[in-house]
Amino acid sequence: MTNTSGPIILGIEGTAWNLSAAIVDYNDVITETTATYSPPTGGIHPREASQHHADHIGSVITKVFLEADGKGINPSDIDAVAFSQGPGLGPCLRTVATAARALSLSLDIPLIGVNHCIAHIEVGRWKTDAVDPVVLYVSGANSQVLAYRKGRYRVFGETLDIGIGNALDKFARGAGLLHPGGPRIEELAKGATSYIHLPYVVKGMDFSFTGMSTAASNALQSSLLEDVCYSLQENAFAMLVEVTERAVAHTGKDEVLLAGGVGANMRLQEMLKIMCRERGIKFYAPERRFMGDNGTMIAYLGLIMYQHHTFTSISQSHAWPNYRPDDTPVTWRQD
Repeated sequence: MTNTSGPIILGIEGTAWNLSAAIVDYNDVITETTATYSPPTGGIHPREASQHHADHIGSVITKVFLEADGKGINPSDIDAVAFSQGPGLGPCLRTVATAARALSLSLDIPLIGVNHCIAHIEVGRWKTDAVDPVVLYVSGANSQVLAYRKGRYRVFGETLDIGIGNALDKFARGAGLLHPGGPRIEELAKGATSYIHLPYVVKGMDFSFTGMSTAASNALQSSLLEDVCYSLQENAFAMLVEVTERAVAHTGKDEVLLAGGVGANMRLQEMLKIMCRERGIKFYAPERRFMGDNGTMIAYLGLIMYQHHTFTSISQSHAWPNYRPDDTPVTWRQD
């Protein structure tokens, strides 16, 4: 067997459009394989995404085992199987949970159901120097500002309606852009020449995106697409940065970590860097491959949960579409 450190964990991610499996140890990613569902039109269709996962999960698991075998690691060397228990699309979660249960039983190893949101946070801490940050977690369906306190990741602010990623995708579909819309909006925004006023909705520590997305779509009737994309980004990201800065002020923490697929947007990173520089605190973002949904983050959170004897019984391994990060006891950290 190749040189490894500590337990070896298999992780399976499949909350939405990305099906991914990875094997990790404490030092690094040993191998990862991904199969992505790409809708021909519109956004993600839960039934079709679930069917995609069911069609590909056998080959994804086989490939990750074959790649691990090439590095001297056999299925019998794996200590536990972790899977994304939620939040996410119910049909997709059930497909992944079924595969994880089958592997747990056939290999006779523990099963670990992990919170997808916390997995984004922990892989960010693993792959950066962040220790105890305020976290801006932004993905398709989720937009939250969190920080660890007294055994949980506490939510200090969150969206009141849809996630920032879904808001960008909704606008992109109306503008005739292909899914996912975020990267295309980011590219078009670089060609803007003016800012268009859009609703700016921050309510206390929470934010809302539906009205802003609708106003942006309406603005297309009289404004250039590039200008609307630029204005949509600037407006939405300013809202996110404002609430993140308030959480920093409230908690007194001196680090900010950006997590989630939308975190790959370079303009959002730039705005957060400016805020952190002006406050004299540190900003962290993992490399792009760890921003979007990936099997590595599930495997790594499974690893640290395994080290702290936090397992999931077969009877408790149901899909949990509305699984909140603050529902999860954080057994691997101390205040």
